[in-house]
Formats: sequence, structure tokens, C-alpha cells
Amino acid sequence: MDVQDAQREVRTVFVGGFWGQLVSSALWLTSAALGVWVSPRAAIIAVVLGGFLILPITQLILRLTGGRTSVSKDNPLWDLGWQVAFTVPLGMLLLVPVANFRLNWFYPALMIIVGAHYLPFAFMYGMRMFIPLCAILVGGGVVIAMHFAGSFTLGAWVAGVTLFIFAWLGRATFQSEARRKT
Repeated sequence: MDVQDAQREVRTVFVGGFWGQLVSSALWLTSAALGVWVSPRAAIIAVVLGGFLILPITQLILRLTGGRTSVSKDNPLWDLGWQVAFTVPLGMLLLVPVANFRLNWFYPALMIIVGAHYLPFAFMYGMRMFIPLCAILVGGGVVIAMHFAGSFTLGAWVAGVTLFIFAWLGRATFQSEARRKT
């Protein structure tokens, strides 16, 4: 399987990243709401534990919508996807000292970690839209930490809305490509 075929299969199976980013968006927004109306502890627990469920929930939605839940075994990008996904929990180890030093830097730091993990998606999906997604999350995390750190949940709201918008952009890109093929 050549690279373009592998990328096309990833785009097709995962609908341009739509469901995964929609699930991620819901998680960030739920965590933000918990941070406002319950407690920072509840918000952090939700986003950390919920993060481990993004792929299984995405696969469940794919199955329920009648789609495949993974790429073919001969697609080399599946392994890359797992490797990229594991950068987030490994990077999250940095959140412990960051949050202990300044709790309001938790979400901006998580934005940077998650944003950086989206950069290889540009290659994996063959979709350049993941580059600005990375830039917005990483840059937004830095700006919020440096200039708006008075709010605990601002980063979660910004990330949740950004992921929601990019979910729909990915879906539109995928659908446009599918229409050109027919």
C-alpha cells in the first residue's frame, strides 16, 4: 500500500477525523463545565480519564453509524496512529508539576500537549488542516498561560470549541473529496 492510499483509507475510515474530534470536543467542554460548576479536581479527573476513552468511543460511534472501526492490517499508518496517541498520556506526566505550581496552567499545558500530538495527523490523514489545528491549540495554550491565567477553565473552553470547529472542517473536507470521486 502506498502512502497516498494509506492516507485515503485513514481519512475514509475516520471520516476526516470528524468523530474523534467531536468526541474530544465534548470531553473538553464537559471538563470545562465541571471546572466551572463542580470543582477543578472533578474537571481534571474527567479530562484525564475521559481522554483514554476517546478512541473506544469513536470506534463505537463508527460502528453504530455503519462504518469500519479501523484501517486494514496492511495500512502502516495504524501503527503511527497508536504511537502518536501515546504521546498525550506520556506528555501528561508534565501536568502534575505544572498544576502543582500553578493550577490555572493545567488546561493551557494540556492544550500544548494535545495540539502537538495533532501535528503528525497532517501526514497520517494527508490533511493539512491539522497544521492550523496544532498551531491554534499550541499557540492558544501559550497565550492563555502567559496572559489569561486568571481563569482555570478558559483553555478548556477554547480547546473544546476549536476541536468542534475542526471536526466539522474535517468532515467537510472528507465529504468534498468523496463527492469528487463519484
